[in-house]
Amino acid sequence: MLARISEILNICRESNVHFLRLQFTDIDGIVKNVEVPESQFENALASKVMFDGSSIEGFTRIEESDMLLSVDLDTFAVFPWESEYGRIGRLICDISLPDGTPFPGCPRAVLKKQVAKAASLGLRVMVGPEAEFFLLQRNESGDPITETHDKGGYFDLSPVDRGEEGRRDIVLALEAMGYEVEAAHHEVAPGQHEVDFKYVEALEAADNIVTFKFVVKKVALLYDLHATFMPKPLADTAGSGMHTHFSMFNASDENVFYDQHDPHGLSSIARGFMAGVLKHASGFVAVTNPLVNSYKRLVPGFEAPVNVAWSMKNRSPLLRVPAARGNGTRCEVRVPDPSCNPYLALAVILAAGLDGMKNKMDCGEPVNKNIFSMSGREKKRLKISALPDSLCAALDCMEKDETVKDALGEHVFNHFLLNKRREWEQYIKVIHPWEIDRYLDRY
Repeated sequence: MLARISEILNICRESNVHFLRLQFTDIDGIVKNVEVPESQFENALASKVMFDGSSIEGFTRIEESDMLLSVDLDTFAVFPWESEYGRIGRLICDISLPDGTPFPGCPRAVLKKQVAKAASLGLRVMVGPEAEFFLLQRNESGDPITETHDKGGYFDLSPVDRGEEGRRDIVLALEAMGYEVEAAHHEVAPGQHEVDFKYVEALEAADNIVTFKFVVKKVALLYDLHATFMPKPLADTAGSGMHTHFSMFNASDENVFYDQHDPHGLSSIARGFMAGVLKHASGFVAVTNPLVNSYKRLVPGFEAPVNVAWSMKNRSPLLRVPAARGNGTRCEVRVPDPSCNPYLALAVILAAGLDGMKNKMDCGEPVNKNIFSMSGREKKRLKISALPDSLCAALDCMEKDETVKDALGEHVFNHFLLNKRREWEQYIKVIHPWEIDRYLDRY
């Protein structure tokens, strides 16, 4: 530890770093940070910096406000931008109580708990996220508006895709910070983009998503654009998802999801994991899709996964198994959107999968026909259910799912539920323009 601290201090001196951002997220996934100057670097690296937890949504009461930032030294990185004040370093933190014990409301700790469960089975959980976002224009006052910067479509290039240069700068910034980006391209909707990371261990993947969202917003500002991870900012077009690929490796670095003797190339571990995800999908969707707006994306007609099923040949179900086998064997969970807290989202999906593995569940046969074109009777025959169609319905399902509750822990579960119930109550009190257009004159 002392050697790593010394190494980081040397990098800061050599890279002209004069400030360190100690970064964490609240329960809603909003990135927070405490910034310290060069004179406090040694205290920060020794996890001696405290902050007022009562100011953070879902953390502590005012009479229990002191919280400790426990830095993860392996997450140190230097942002690639330089100003007159030099450069800024970044460390991701766990939240601890003043005596150093873990704080039960820390989202990062929630994911660590599930990763540790997998590790107790001798398994490493590997995750590859595909996060989508929109680049939108700003008005004369600098406020974001729902007008896109281009009229591009899937995989389009300039001059149709005006976001190409910005997307390239996002990739360069991430690579400068040590991230391995596999691909970046224009998505289906105008102004919509996607950047795909190489798969890494689950905790690192969640850290990467948080950093990615910050970098995207920073680069967008440099181009006088606004980046949003809102799932459905535009009607009548595709929304933004965060398809997430899961696989597991043993101590011999073998992918335990692969079985060459199975007709589909899937092991009993993989089938159990997938069965658990399918079983608990309705229970965890409030976490993976946490906004009122999330359920404007989860509707038929825009390739969104509203059907609780799995497939190898089409993208209409909730789970898809890509064609790669051997060490590339994985399942793609297509339901999450990028507004989620990645620590909590990965934790509940992993908990669901581990429950399926523990109880030796089986996911059954794949549904390779396009579910969107099926009749209700055919879906019923194949036992294909639908996800909750609103945040309110998703929260109802979440309250009944003991696996999700256990994964989040009592503190996070209760605060998340309270926050989201309040959000739904605020939403249903508002009279929306559609209602005025539809009903005011008619009735």
